[in-house]
Amino acid sequence: MDNNNEILYLLENDSRLTPEQLSVMLGKEVGDIKDMISTYEKDGVILGYKSLVDWDKTDREYVTALIELKVAPQRDRGFDKVAEKIYNYPEVQSLYLMSGSFDLAVFIEGKTMKEVAFFVAQKLAPIEYIVATSTHFVLQKYKDKGTIYKRAPEDMRGML
Repeated sequence: MDNNNEILYLLENDSRLTPEQLSVMLGKEVGDIKDMISTYEKDGVILGYKSLVDWDKTDREYVTALIELKVAPQRDRGFDKVAEKIYNYPEVQSLYLMSGSFDLAVFIEGKTMKEVAFFVAQKLAPIEYIVATSTHFVLQKYKDKGTIYKRAPEDMRGML
């Protein structure tokens, strides 16, 4: 992997790394690292920096849902116009064009299952060109963006 991709890989896995740390890790000058990061941000290669939070360990109440959408593509626009309408809703966390039995995968968060159902019924289903929806609720997160949430307890029976 070249240094350009290496810096992106390192930042994707830990966005808290400083330019000074990256320069040591990659054997480059700090100024060069800062310039590379600035260029990546300006060019839209680096889109943002986020923390991955295990909300189940807090008092925040929420549900996450995956909504599969079948969409009739629009002439000369494909799925883009429908996707744009959907990703502008603040409830939408992620949106992907998929291959397979459905076209779009939408991940949303709401306070309750009822709130998610309302979002699907009142906002998604009525959108022109959406032919069908199927909602799945996330019951437990085990791993997200490469991070394991909860490790299975070690089996200590053979250790005594």
